[in-house]
Amino acid sequence: MRALVTGGLGFIGSHVIEALLAEGIDVVAVDNLSTGSRKNEIDGATYRIEDLADTPDEILLDSDYVFHLAALPRIQPSFSEPVEHEEVNVVLTIRLLQRVMQSKRLKKLVFSSSSAVYGNPEQTPTPEDARIAPLSPYALQKYAAEQYCLLLGERFDLPVIALRYFNPYGPRSFNANNPYNAYSSVVGIFTNQKKSGSPLTITGDGLQERDFIDVRDVARANLAAARSPLTNRVYNVGTGSPISILELARRLDHPIEHVGPRLGEARITHADISRITAELDWRPAISIDEGVAELCAE
Repeated sequence: MRALVTGGLGFIGSHVIEALLAEGIDVVAVDNLSTGSRKNEIDGATYRIEDLADTPDEILLDSDYVFHLAALPRIQPSFSEPVEHEEVNVVLTIRLLQRVMQSKRLKKLVFSSSSAVYGNPEQTPTPEDARIAPLSPYALQKYAAEQYCLLLGERFDLPVIALRYFNPYGPRSFNANNPYNAYSSVVGIFTNQKKSGSPLTITGDGLQERDFIDVRDVARANLAAARSPLTNRVYNVGTGSPISILELARRLDHPIEHVGPRLGEARITHADISRITAELDWRPAISIDEGVAELCAE
């Protein structure tokens, strides 16, 4: 078995690769280092440092699974550079779909989407069929890309599943060089600030709530989606147990400092995970307290 992981040097991609290698699956990872880092290389995987558009067709067509994580996950810059972000987050996904349509061995394409598509949800916990109301170009692009996966997958009999990640965090999540990354979880920022002796910076009043999901649980969700016989489905990947940013900071028992709020971010994220639990037999295994304690001990 062989898997292709786009964005394989990113925070989440590196953990997906670890999970695949642990299952004895050969992995080829593609990353152009626009947001990824060579520090995230995992022994045993083959890396190609290039734009996905430059990856030879034979590599795509020789893969049993494709995990598409390559993106520009930058919320604030997506406002000032919407065309650049559209090219990467939407057009690149369409082109990937067109190329893998020619594959005779593809078992599943798993697309990494985002809970940002819900905006400020009307329902909490939020199910997959809730109203879509993006608050940023990045969120809109994630929704457009996942819908292209579903539409083209249905039309051309392409087995695809889209996973809407809520708030991933965990080892390798903090990247000081990319502060606007949607995956630069406040958990990683807080634990880094605590280790460096800086106050924990809370945007706004801190009462915004987040459904934090450990990245290793996210990786397991990717494997569950790949193995499932179901196709053309969307699943939330969260815990169903949100916590306020202020409460998270208090649990770290460290000085707090408030800064101005950021535009384009939801007031609450709270996943309804009943569908993924029932259909993929997946459920989170790592609590926020366990994950944070591990990060603080590193």
